[in-house]
Parts: sequence; structure tokens; C-alpha cells
Amino acid sequence: MQFKGRWHIYEMEMWDADYFNAEVQAFIAINTDGIGEFQFGYVQGEIDGKMVEYPNADRFEFSWLGNDELDPASGSGWIMRDGSDAIKGEFRIHMGDDSTFLARRAE
Repeated sequence: MQFKGRWHIYEMEMWDADYFNAEVQAFIAINTDGIGEFQFGYVQGEIDGKMVEYPNADRFEFSWLGNDELDPASGSGWIMRDGSDAIKGEFRIHMGDDSTFLARRAE
């Protein structure tokens, strides 16, 4: 699976680095089975996703369940390639904010 691994988020549309790196280096991590985890700012959760084929590029689309500042939260999102070792995507918080993001493969 092309998105397997840990990716460090380095830019988010809605929040600056002081927020999205507040507790840990913001990341999204995905296993070959489509299960993973993420954290940015005080939002963290578990991911369950799958590859979806589109004419121009494949995307990994996921739902997530976790918390936002210790309150239960859920949502959805997607990622796609943005170069050889970079991805772009979006996190959506159910009945809340959404933000696009850019990430690079963690070393």
C-alpha cells in the first residue's frame, strides 16, 4: 500500500504549527491493512480506511474515531500523493472544523 508508514504533518490550512504540534509532532500513520492513527494539536484518533480509485489519482479515504481536547470526536478524511515522499489530504471533524494538510514521510 503506497500510503503505509508514518507521515509528519508540516502544514495545515486551519491551524498554525504552534497549535498542530502542541503536544507531539503532528502525524498520520497507516498500516497495510488500512488501520492507523493520527494526532494534530489536541485532536487524536484511530483511522479505518481503504484505497479508492479515481481517474487522475488514487486516494486513501478514511473515517476516524477519537477525541478533541478529551471530548469524544469522529470524522473522516482522505490523503493522496503529492510528490515522491509527500502527501496532501484533509481531516474533517464531524459537526466541527475541517482542514487540508501537507505531510512528508517520517525518517
